[in-house]
Amino acid sequence: MLSQLRDLDLQLLRLFVTVVESGGFSAAQGELGIGQSTISTQMAKLETRLGFRLCERGKAGFRLTAKGEQVLAATRKLFTAIETFKGEAQGMADKLLGELRIGLSEALPDQVLERLGVAIGRFRRRNQAVQIELLSAMPAELERRLLQDQLQLAIGYFSGSQTALDYHPLFDERQRLYCGHQHPLFAREALSVDDLQGCDRVVHPYRFISADEPWQGGTSSARCEQVEGSLALILSGAHLGYLPEHIAQPWVARGSLRALPGDWDFTVQFRLASHRGHAPSEAQKAFAEDLLRAFGA
Repeated sequence: MLSQLRDLDLQLLRLFVTVVESGGFSAAQGELGIGQSTISTQMAKLETRLGFRLCERGKAGFRLTAKGEQVLAATRKLFTAIETFKGEAQGMADKLLGELRIGLSEALPDQVLERLGVAIGRFRRRNQAVQIELLSAMPAELERRLLQDQLQLAIGYFSGSQTALDYHPLFDERQRLYCGHQHPLFAREALSVDDLQGCDRVVHPYRFISADEPWQGGTSSARCEQVEGSLALILSGAHLGYLPEHIAQPWVARGSLRALPGDWDFTVQFRLASHRGHAPSEAQKAFAEDLLRAFGA
């Protein structure tokens, strides 16, 4: 009985199909390139492996038994499946598969989103079938998800202090100090540090950014993690605070906000982060390459 299928069995089955399609042992000699006696010996081996006769051969000619007919149909199905597998395996050899979970900082500039789109488009033109998931969150949350393997890549303004993560610079974002049109300093043309000391400022929890802020004085009765909340607090006219320039620009154009004059600006470096302790998938490496190219990094 044939309990396991070996390479030799496949060879014997191919010989069997050729014999059938040729119409007999004698006719199959030219196709197989072997003598009739060798074909007969090989067929006998196959029948021994299977445990039953596949064909009748003799003066009456060549014909399949009922079981031989069923083996022929099953063998053709087997070889079709093998060819299908070979084709699919060959296709997978050069194909990117799996999924990518990518984290993004909130409120990214339009030009950054455009470059991200360029990177995704370039990646989609590769030979791939990858599920991409994008998630927006605050920097600390993105780092946490990277460390917990909930993300493969993340774009944000990170502390750079997580030794388990790798960081690659992508672009810089300009932060400016703003006030609303109802704030007492809105119309001032020149300001000193003393002018700002009595002002109430918006504090955000990212100390690694706050440390770079040129103005850190004054008092604070407002705290917010999201840029939208900081914007609302500053628009109230009761607080000063830092905002990304691209977020404030539409409100500046309306006359609702103003960047305070003086050397109060600073830049934040956005980076591509990944977990250095885990070997990246082929899809992750390819997407990171396309992303860095899109940003010219």
